[in-house]
Amino acid sequence: MIRMEWTFQGCGDTELYVREWKPDKERPKGVLCLIHGMGEHGDRYSAYAAKLVAAQYVVIALDQQGHGRSSGPRGHLPSVDDAAAHAAMLVEQAAQRHPELPIFLYGHSMGGNIAMNCALRLQPAVKALVLSSPWLRLAFTPPRAQLWLGKRLAAFWPGLPQSTGLGSGKLYRRGYEEAAHIEGDPLCHSRITVKTFLSLHDSGEWAIANCGQLHVPLLLIHGAADKITSHHASEQVAQRLGEACTFVSWPDGYHELHNDLEAQRFIEVVTNWLDMHTDENKDHAI
Repeated sequence: MIRMEWTFQGCGDTELYVREWKPDKERPKGVLCLIHGMGEHGDRYSAYAAKLVAAQYVVIALDQQGHGRSSGPRGHLPSVDDAAAHAAMLVEQAAQRHPELPIFLYGHSMGGNIAMNCALRLQPAVKALVLSSPWLRLAFTPPRAQLWLGKRLAAFWPGLPQSTGLGSGKLYRRGYEEAAHIEGDPLCHSRITVKTFLSLHDSGEWAIANCGQLHVPLLLIHGAADKITSHHASEQVAQRLGEACTFVSWPDGYHELHNDLEAQRFIEVVTNWLDMHTDENKDHAI
């Protein structure tokens, strides 16, 4: 496996950090542009990327603004529009680096929200979209008073940081990738700003309402026991899209299915579906 790293200029003066993993010998089948979740970074997916590379896929992972090695205050996205534009820029870079390969946009959790909004609003040149445990809606309903207060705070202090309350115990069941623990990882953080939370809340609801405009096939996977993002919201999207969406509901699955107890089976589901969309003549079982 070959690993490469580089940076590129995003919106404004944002410097965005990127990692790429690719097979060292086999010809790749396609490229996954990966958009990570809140408080983490692309390198948390290194073990997952290695599995995808073994299945002959290139993985290119972006550190979102305010995350990992990219610039910006921790946990702050100036706007979902900027974040979606950065995802589209990543797709463009992938196409330039691998012009002969199909490109897939892959988003997890907050990254699922960004990837979905990117696909709907900007329609980048991707073969298909993959969302795992997307933050379209939270698994719990924020109190109205909290949302009301947040909107007023955001008006004069948009960068006010709040704790996300996320820990490994809520992300996945123990037993697979201990290296994925966010505790002790210097590139992880537990902050989200008021404006970022409200922007993601609104853009998630917008994506649910407008998902029928999606122009590419969607693989949507969500754990039924997710304590962070709403499994029901993913069900709603799947119902509205019908045959355009392959929905996999994971019984007892937590938020990070790629790190959960059945991670290997999860990877097989993803790669089998990708294979179906790189060669339409093959028959793969999901």
